[in-house]
Amino acid sequence: MDMRGARVLVAGATGVLGGAITAELVGRGARPALAGRDPARLAAAARSHGSVPTVLFDAYDPASCARAVHTVVAELGGLDAVVTVFGSVGFGSVDEVGDEVAEHLMAVNFLAPAAFFRAALGVMRPGSLIAAVTGVVAERPQPGMADYSASKAALSAWLGAVRREARTAGVRVLDIRPGHMDTGFADRPVVGAAPPLPAGADVDKVVAAVVDAMASDAELLRTSADGTPVTERRAR
Repeated sequence: MDMRGARVLVAGATGVLGGAITAELVGRGARPALAGRDPARLAAAARSHGSVPTVLFDAYDPASCARAVHTVVAELGGLDAVVTVFGSVGFGSVDEVGDEVAEHLMAVNFLAPAAFFRAALGVMRPGSLIAAVTGVVAERPQPGMADYSASKAALSAWLGAVRREARTAGVRVLDIRPGHMDTGFADRPVVGAAPPLPAGADVDKVVAAVVDAMASDAELLRTSADGTPVTERRAR
């Protein structure tokens, strides 16, 4: 995919990682549209990139995610890529987390991104892309993060199945599984407190690798033990 002029919806654009991905896309000539839940933060993010299009959504309302896609399609005249960069985290043993928080994590981390992609796949043309940040926990679930890991693994599994469906339509699916990054995400759990975490990977390097992967034929991006981003053309 040529990023110059590419119409890209960034869902979660007001976060640290989403904002960095947006800036990288703009630097490469893409035409982003920003989706978020906070009107003030969304407007500020748009101003920093020359007043790009914005749309509100609520991750707890899948219908609003689908509406966001259709609003951006009308605004930009189509979509070449959708990337979801939002989520929620919870820490603690399974009895501490409880069913209500587990339901919340599954809704925000799996059902909401799936709603974005389900709507996008209905309007995308061959050569388009859907991409989601699932994280290393999607393949290596961690104790004290069972429900968070499960919600991300569910999204990753869904992407894996959709990938095989979407290939026939010429739409690529990219699963982004970076390790821990110091974005402040772990400091805002819905329950519990973060355990000791390893040193965070370099956000700028990961973001550059994400957009490189979007531009290439990659289907999977992960970070190696030393934090170096690694892409794979075919996801396993």
